[in-house]
Amino acid sequence: MYQSACTAAAGGCSEPERHDRDGLITHETAVAPVEHDYSGFDIVKATQYGAIARVKELIEAGWDVNQPDSETVTLLHWAAINNRKDIIKYFLDKGAIVDAVGGELNATPLHWATRQGHLGAVVLLLAAGADPSLRDAEGCSCIHLAAQFGHTALVAYFIARGVNPDLQDRGGMTALMWAAWKISALDPVRLLLTLGANPSLADHTHGNTALHWAILARNATAISTLVLKGKANMEVPNLRGDTPLTMLQPHLGSIWIGSKVSDRIRELTQQSHRRNLLVRMTLDKRFRWWSMIATPFLVFYLVGLVFCADTQIIIKIFLLACLYSVSYTIGQHLFDENLMALLPLSVYMATKLWFYVTWLTYIAPTVSFLASMAFLACSGGLWICFLKSWRGNPGVIQPTQEQRFRTIIELSERGASGFEPSAFCSACLVRRPVRSKHCSVCDRCVARFDHHCPWVGNCIGAKNHKYFMGFLWMLLIMCGWMLYGGSNFYVQTCSINMDDGLWTALQAIGSCNPWVGWVMGNALLHMSWVTVLTICQSYQVVCLGMTTNERLNRGRYRHFQAKGGKSPFNRGPVKNLFDFLECGCFGLVQPQRTDWMQFFEFDKHVEHEPLLRPDNFQPVANETLRQAVNPPTGNRNRKRPPNQERELATLLRKETINAMLKCGRKSKLF
Repeated sequence: MYQSACTAAAGGCSEPERHDRDGLITHETAVAPVEHDYSGFDIVKATQYGAIARVKELIEAGWDVNQPDSETVTLLHWAAINNRKDIIKYFLDKGAIVDAVGGELNATPLHWATRQGHLGAVVLLLAAGADPSLRDAEGCSCIHLAAQFGHTALVAYFIARGVNPDLQDRGGMTALMWAAWKISALDPVRLLLTLGANPSLADHTHGNTALHWAILARNATAISTLVLKGKANMEVPNLRGDTPLTMLQPHLGSIWIGSKVSDRIRELTQQSHRRNLLVRMTLDKRFRWWSMIATPFLVFYLVGLVFCADTQIIIKIFLLACLYSVSYTIGQHLFDENLMALLPLSVYMATKLWFYVTWLTYIAPTVSFLASMAFLACSGGLWICFLKSWRGNPGVIQPTQEQRFRTIIELSERGASGFEPSAFCSACLVRRPVRSKHCSVCDRCVARFDHHCPWVGNCIGAKNHKYFMGFLWMLLIMCGWMLYGGSNFYVQTCSINMDDGLWTALQAIGSCNPWVGWVMGNALLHMSWVTVLTICQSYQVVCLGMTTNERLNRGRYRHFQAKGGKSPFNRGPVKNLFDFLECGCFGLVQPQRTDWMQFFEFDKHVEHEPLLRPDNFQPVANETLRQAVNPPTGNRNRKRPPNQERELATLLRKETINAMLKCGRKSKLF
């Protein structure tokens, strides 16, 4: 019935809304206007084709708006399934029963609109009082149909409008179960979990949870989302006694089981066969976390000890190779997927610790008291900036569930453009401020997002960016100060003369005190990448007025496209600097203070490039138009006849449109 209904209008019926890969961003298909003679259409066909004039004519002639056809289908059903919003409004104004039941499945118009994914029609029907909890002949309510067909925007809208995300159909299936079984995309499973769906519920017929259904469908995306994001229990048996764990174990290593899910399976399997203390320690998450944090501290020290060993160079190389082998073996048993998130931060902390130990033990006795105080003062500034960058809030957008619902309702009722990626984050379900971005590492939206920095273990955004810049400058100074102190130590303690050449100096360092040389080498290494990053960040902030994310992805943002790829936030180097620091320099400069967490609407004058620019003008190609605009001198005082005026207007319009197309821009003037 549903399929025949959509194909009945052969070209006049609008197709279901198309969905992006996340399933939430919807675009209603624009049907090209075609001239038809609707005068011979009956009321059903006129409704399907969207011939509202013919519909009104027939209704005004006495047709009952609630009169069903031979299959008990009402006119409102046909309007809903074809997304004829104007006709839906007209029928409702004429007293159409919004929850009329009809068709083979005894479904309401809301069921029909939901099955086709027509958000606009659903909004109108719910506003008119339609009940989304009613079930059709198959026992499904509207949220179940939306989940079955992957209409994520509709699932979100139903829940925001008060539908229970755990509402069960006649067989006990929830929307989450249907989505896990039927839909291979990330949403609506992720959306349902975000909006509070319970992954532990089981259906009445088989006792399967959503994870059982995902495994039966071999839905890799749903399995990983349920296990990693939903924390679904993998040891819940169904009515046959099968748990998700036992169902997945025979397929361990298959391509449709992700690596993180495989690790989780191995962890649960080993936990059920604990035999000794060593196994329990390797499976303890807290012990693994501390092992990954402590390894750089220990490795830094052991490498320094090898360099300081009074033995031949070949033995030192062998000891370093053994140290690498032991570290690699330990890593295979203790390190997990969090390693790359923890390693840069722990390397930085280990390096800084041994900087302090080296300065206090070796360098402080060879430099002045003021030099040591300057080193400690620089270190204090570094710690302040580091803690603000590491533990501070970068500008995370944290909506309440009520705010999520309000945003979904507002954007849904705005129209098809409401869920555009530039305005809505389908992962966090929040309205996205200008310059914000969803961080894939932290899984959260950050205002004026710059990048995720592994060296501070945090995102860099609106609230901690200036502290991050302070961290870079302080770290650069500290590394330089460490090189100065180490050089002074070797000059005074080992009597090294750099005039003898670099190789001679390195040999003297190796024989005198290799540890200080090892620390200086690390300082030089860190100083190199910190210098590059500091220059890059300073140039972007001061000269370009943009973030790292904007510089990399400016082609995606309309407000950058309108400025030819340049930042619309660029106010010049001096103002950019004071805007970034949020200070006015004793009133000499007025910084532009913007709350980037609440900055949603961009000024229209930067959204669209001005039409009247020198490079927008095109030569008038049409000779008739040129003569009409610039007539001969003797004819300029003569009034043009009406037909020539119309011809001039038509030609001018065509030439202007052609000129705009050549410039690659769209005009809204015509």
